[in-house]
Amino acid sequence: MENRKCQVNLAGIGMGSKGTLTEEVRKIIEESDVLIGAGLSSSAAFETIIGTIVSGLYNDMQISMVEIAQIGQYSENVYFGKPSGLMDQTACAVGELIHIDFKDPKAPVVEKVDVDFENHACSLCIVDTKGSHQDLTPDYAQIPADMKAIATYFGKEVLRDVDEKEFFAAIPALREKLGDRPVLRAMHFFGDNARVAAQVASLREGRFEDFLNMIKASGDSSFKYLQNVYTNRDVQNQAVSIALAVSENVLGNHGVCRVHGGGFAGTIQAFVKNDFVEEYRKALDAVFGEGSCHVLKVRKYGGMKVIA
Repeated sequence: MENRKCQVNLAGIGMGSKGTLTEEVRKIIEESDVLIGAGLSSSAAFETIIGTIVSGLYNDMQISMVEIAQIGQYSENVYFGKPSGLMDQTACAVGELIHIDFKDPKAPVVEKVDVDFENHACSLCIVDTKGSHQDLTPDYAQIPADMKAIATYFGKEVLRDVDEKEFFAAIPALREKLGDRPVLRAMHFFGDNARVAAQVASLREGRFEDFLNMIKASGDSSFKYLQNVYTNRDVQNQAVSIALAVSENVLGNHGVCRVHGGGFAGTIQAFVKNDFVEEYRKALDAVFGEGSCHVLKVRKYGGMKVIA
């Protein structure tokens, strides 16, 4: 992975009820191995760092990690113009493998899921396809817009408040009024919401193969129904599609793969049996360049103060 250092000058950055940094300019040197614009939550990681620093310097580390995530999302939405949700920020801030319920975005319910992939002889691989997210904001923004259009049809603000049976009964009318893509994306939403609960249950009950099967099912649904594997504004560039196709061909019964992050470009994830990782890595590096396939670990900790 590329290694970068940057210097950040903080002066008068508002934290709302948490106060404002003093006028004194504080210099921060930040070093990161997170790929930029590749779907690995580089912006959320940076926001978590800044929020944790403010918490430590001015609030005795009393700002909750969930609130730091919310502040990060606000800054990204308002100042960066990226219509991101709260998932990446929460995952970075809280750390470890977590299950999040966003029914109330102001008070998301976060639960840690205790699992160690090593106990299942499995590794998490991330493949960088060398595509960038930087010009894909319209594609990302259209996904929640399509889902909210479906919700509005039923007089609701968000899709999770729509009855699934009523949705499927109304498909002919929805197609006529809104078109096919919003309908397909809503199908993905209903299916994936159910899969998340089932995935958490499978991990807690030690049914790891069931978990992997649902990872693949979710990825297939993303490709077919959510349609976030490539942008239809540039159909000749489908690096994520290539990565998924090569991965399925190489892996066979040695693992599963799916699009990672927001999609359209960037990275894929693959859960690969430990004894097959090197063969998988060689195959994907041969397509996307040496060092494209990274074997990662799930960090146990989120934002924290390391040195007193």
